[in-house]
Amino acid sequence: MRAIWRGAISFGLVTIGVRLFSATEEHDFRFHQMHREDGGRIKYRRVCSTCGEEVAFADIAKGYELDDGRVVMIDNEDLETLPIETDRSIQVLEFVPVEEIDPIYFQKSYYLEPDKTAVRPYVLLRTALEDAERLAVVKITMRQRQTLATLRARDDVLVLHTMLWPDEIRRPEFDFLGGDVEVRPQELRMAASLVESMVGSFEEEDFTDDYRDAMEKLITAKAEGAVLPATEESEEKGEVIDLMTALERSVEAAKASRAEPAKPGKKKAAAEKKASSA
Repeated sequence: MRAIWRGAISFGLVTIGVRLFSATEEHDFRFHQMHREDGGRIKYRRVCSTCGEEVAFADIAKGYELDDGRVVMIDNEDLETLPIETDRSIQVLEFVPVEEIDPIYFQKSYYLEPDKTAVRPYVLLRTALEDAERLAVVKITMRQRQTLATLRARDDVLVLHTMLWPDEIRRPEFDFLGGDVEVRPQELRMAASLVESMVGSFEEEDFTDDYRDAMEKLITAKAEGAVLPATEESEEKGEVIDLMTALERSVEAAKASRAEPAKPGKKKAAAEKKASSA
């Protein structure tokens, strides 16, 4: 992995030199736009809508359009005057219980690696967060933009999650929220039974991206000049059933699926649990 940022965690009088690495990567297939007739790549030019000429990247500036149509031009010198921290520090603001921050705030995740001279204070902070079961709320400046974030301990490393600001979270405004929806007690009991029948522990190896696997097979087949057979559509018509019946059938299906042989990941977990209790 390649570090994308370097700075230091600062809380109190303690400074911990760290490097930032992307913690995630997408495994989706990225398609190019192609000319169907000859297979050529479609490319785009930067053309000015006023003069019609192609513009070099060095001659492109940032512009913000106001509500009345006027455009405010912003250059690098303007950005340097902004009152933001640029000293490459992760400033700890406070420590909060894990459950107090709604996951809706989270954006991207990054691993933090300590500098060689900062391993001891790094481990100290990580251990303190683990023992207290708290997150560190921090501010970090990346790409000339100050961002709210959290630090937490995961698998012996510190993970930084960039966050949205509170005023960037939309409020749900749906018509049904103002209505009086009645939920019958027997429906609630059956829903609780369904939830209980599907209780499990998250085993990451049990989950796979079926879409990506199917796309990989499709691309492989097309590359070999083969044609995959069309998927047969079910002729069964959707039966209209009421909520209670749907819940009952869902519980039965969930129990039936739990009776099937466990997947490798869950077998391993069950075996480890049995061994530890022996």
